[in-house]
Amino acid sequence: MKPETLTRWTVDDSAELYGVRNWGTGYFDINEKGEVLVRPQGRNGGGNGHDGVSIREIISGLQERGISMPVLLRFSDILASRVACINNSFAKAIAEAGYQGSYRGVYPIKVNQQHQVIADVVEFGRPFHHGLEAGSKAELIAALAYLRDPEAYIVCNGYKDEEFVDLALHGTKMGLQTFIVLERASELALVLERAEKMRVKPNLGLRAKLAARGGGHWSESGGDRSMFGLNASQIIDVIDLLRDRGLLDCLRMLHYHVGSQIPNIRSVRAASAEACRFYVDLVAEGAAMGILNLGGGLAVDYDGSHTNYPSSSNYTMDEYAADIVETVMKMCAEAQVRHPIIVSESGRATVAHHSILLFNVLDASRFESHGLPEQLPADAPEVIKRLMDASSDINGKNAQECYHDAVYYRDEARSMFEVGEISLRQRALAERIFWYIVCRVAQEIQGRKYIPDELAQLPAAIADVYYGNFSVFQSLPDVWAIEQLFPIMPVHRLNEAPTRQATISDITCDSDGKIDKFIDLHDVKEMLPVHELNDAEYYMGVFLVGAYQETLGDLHNLFGDTNVVSLVLGSNGVLEFAQEIDGDTVADVLTYVEHKPPTMLDRVRQMAEQAVRAGRITPEERREIVDAYENGLRGYTYFEK
Repeated sequence: MKPETLTRWTVDDSAELYGVRNWGTGYFDINEKGEVLVRPQGRNGGGNGHDGVSIREIISGLQERGISMPVLLRFSDILASRVACINNSFAKAIAEAGYQGSYRGVYPIKVNQQHQVIADVVEFGRPFHHGLEAGSKAELIAALAYLRDPEAYIVCNGYKDEEFVDLALHGTKMGLQTFIVLERASELALVLERAEKMRVKPNLGLRAKLAARGGGHWSESGGDRSMFGLNASQIIDVIDLLRDRGLLDCLRMLHYHVGSQIPNIRSVRAASAEACRFYVDLVAEGAAMGILNLGGGLAVDYDGSHTNYPSSSNYTMDEYAADIVETVMKMCAEAQVRHPIIVSESGRATVAHHSILLFNVLDASRFESHGLPEQLPADAPEVIKRLMDASSDINGKNAQECYHDAVYYRDEARSMFEVGEISLRQRALAERIFWYIVCRVAQEIQGRKYIPDELAQLPAAIADVYYGNFSVFQSLPDVWAIEQLFPIMPVHRLNEAPTRQATISDITCDSDGKIDKFIDLHDVKEMLPVHELNDAEYYMGVFLVGAYQETLGDLHNLFGDTNVVSLVLGSNGVLEFAQEIDGDTVADVLTYVEHKPPTMLDRVRQMAEQAVRAGRITPEERREIVDAYENGLRGYTYFEK
């Protein structure tokens, strides 16, 4: 990059390059120092004049406290803001439309089951009577312990055994609005049997299997072949059974779910319209009803493109609420049915923004072309001479032809090496010339309007690899499993132009432990612009990781949970370190996979003692070995300096 270009680079250029003002939703920006800025209470700063805090300053605070990278930051104020935004959007839509019902939010515990997250959602949701959704017995046990608001809902989804049903009914007896949603028609008999035995009237819901589909990664949640829910015939069977038992007044909620991330507002409207037809007919059948549960689907705009791409969203939260309210209001008016209470289980949109994964870059692997040899050895085989011929006079017009020649002769040289016709040194020379040609061709195609597919892959093939101190499998499992895109960017030096292009590798010994797809407003990038490494630490952040990533992470290579720090904005506008949770030690993760660290340590002691007796080591060396092993057990599973 030319020096004059570097002097013109500004933080606005970085903001545009990484799209932070598009996906940041007002919570993230860049300050004049070139550091990512966090506004925990959103763009308006909560009215306290606080303009945010630099992530680089937070990192300095972590270092002073002895907290090592990688670190997961949780911003409780962002979580509070998201809970308020969802509720306020529906309140606004209801008021503007003249809707006669109300809204109740419900947080699905499965999206992030961490204690602090659930406790914060309950606390921040209390003014709105925001409830919890439990998809398992364990989640219901958590919900019953945290939720005390008699106006908030606990929605019980998933497959249910007798103990699950009993717990839900106990919640009802204690005065909580606990709804048992029937996922299968066969569940009804169990629920009614347990309710009769416990002498309690159950609050029932049923999940309708809609024809509508949400699109994106989770489109299989809807449609005729979806795993969960009752079809029209099964719903009628439930209605008839309840009528025969005189319990139609127990059926109060219709629930549906067509996807965790619905990027297109048309899909949202189509699903709500179809669900409303179910709802009004259930009312006509004599069911009490009164509650329409939209399930999840409120999307997060991970790439900031505001489109219907799977990692984006072509609507705002306000538009989502307004369209839902308008659709429900219209369908109920046509059927002359009272407006129901609208419930949504918007977990992803609630928690995604409040967590950031920070990591330091340990090293970089750079592809460097060593140029052409000044002259070929006298004994150079013909294939290498032809490669040299292909390297001469590469220009925009013949770039593709030169690339084809280079690949052909490179492959011929490899074949000759395999049968012993050329030496290792000669093969190395052939590959040196080949990569020179690749680099020259990559330079020639820059800026072209049309680039053939085979040449379009060249820049990525010669990109740097930046090695990040984290595990994809532990902290970003959706990147590996479903190619989910998250915003990734350096968190400092953003007043400098990034001069390198890189992919990111984690520190696992697995070829899948990498990130080579990055957000872009128009497509998906295969490389991320980064800065040249220097003697100072280089820090990067992965944003919007609050949904699912902590829960789904696994112990690949026995890398455990990262350190976690929760931050809260104090009344004086200063960000406070509210809670620190140590990441897993080596002993912790070994215990998770059924090893016994004390026993392992004892075995090493015995082996070291045997080595002393055999004269292989001294007693002092035995002590050093045992101390090193014991310190290793206590250590962080990630790279430590």
